[in-house]
Formats: sequence, C-alpha cells, structure tokens
Amino acid sequence: MAIRAYDEVYLGSAQKILGEAFDFAIVALGIEPGVFAQAFCASAASKQFARGNPRYIAGSNGCEFAREVLLGAGISFSDADDDIPLDKSPEYWAGWALCYYQWLRAFSFEEIFEAVDLVWVISLYPAYHEMDVSQFVDLLDSMLEKARLKTRLAKARQNCGMSQSALSRESGVPIRQIQLFEQRQRDISKTSGATLLRMAKALHCDIEDLLERSEIHPIGT
Repeated sequence: MAIRAYDEVYLGSAQKILGEAFDFAIVALGIEPGVFAQAFCASAASKQFARGNPRYIAGSNGCEFAREVLLGAGISFSDADDDIPLDKSPEYWAGWALCYYQWLRAFSFEEIFEAVDLVWVISLYPAYHEMDVSQFVDLLDSMLEKARLKTRLAKARQNCGMSQSALSRESGVPIRQIQLFEQRQRDISKTSGATLLRMAKALHCDIEDLLERSEIHPIGT
C-alpha cells in the first residue's frame, strides 16, 4: 500500500483550497502563472501543504493561502476581496488536479513543476476537466518520467550546485527560458549564441556541453 502524506479524508478539502489559491492568485490578483508557481514551490507554506499540515489543507481558504505564498516570496500585489468562484475556472481546476497528483504520487511540488509548466497544465482544462482524474495522472506520470532523462543543461547546472533561479541570476537568462530548455519544451540548439554563452559562463563550461547530442522532442505541446 502506498504511503500518503495525509489521510484521504482531507483530500477533498486540500484540493478545494489549492484550486481556490490558484484561481485567486492568477485570476483575481493578476499574478502570472509562472510567477505564482515559482513562489509556490519556494514557499514554506507549500511544503507544509504537501506534508498535510492541517492548518493549510483544512484550516484556511485558498485566498488566505495564496496571500501567504505571495507574501512569503516577497511578491507585491494589489489585494482583492476573497473570491471563491462558483464556476470552476481552468486555474481552479489546475490547482485541484495538481493537488490530487501530489497527494497520490508523493512527489514534491518542486519536482512536479520542474517537469511541467503551470501555463501548460491550465491549458489542459478544455480536454481534461470532464475526464476522470486518473487520465491527468497518467499524463503527468509520463511527463515526470521524461523529465528524469535530464538534459545536459540540467546536469551541468546540478553539477555546479545551482538552482534554476540561481542560474537565471548569474546568467541573466530568464528562469522561464531555462525551465523550457530543461523540460524539453524549447530546443536549446535553436536559441541565440549570446544566451548559450551567458549560461555556459555561469556554469563554467563550454557551449557544446549544453547542447543535446540527439534530436529534441518537445513535451507538453
């Protein structure tokens, strides 16, 4: 039997709270999905959520949780009244489905978002929101399996002990672009030489060390 971070009796509440948080942050507060995903992964609150801390999976609403994530990450925002959507938005569904996947597979949210992009997850809504959630699980399983086949950029970065955000700071290359390279959603061999040079310098390697030897097969598109 698989070991879960928290009892299934709390799962529905946790999914509702994370769905509300994603909807409130992105729709009501206007935070870019990638920015919120990055803040969410970096926050102590998300780690407590993943472990099943009752304060987060049952003791608050999603709007409160979203504010805590943003404040903890130092992201400024113009606040809005709590807005719990009656009609479930694509952003709500993304949070709801990702919560289920994290609970089921016990990956960290960081691991999940290194393999998939939140904008892409939201884009699945039209096709997947009426399907059984197991279909979403199967899709993310395949994405995370592919992500384990690390790109040469990811290997070079990890060999230097650098996070994606640290590489972004050192190289001046946007973190979103680094994520797309590592998720194989963008072919690194087709980026500009200047971008490659900045990353190579930050990683103390040659440009050729970052290029894939075989053809890139983008995922999530």
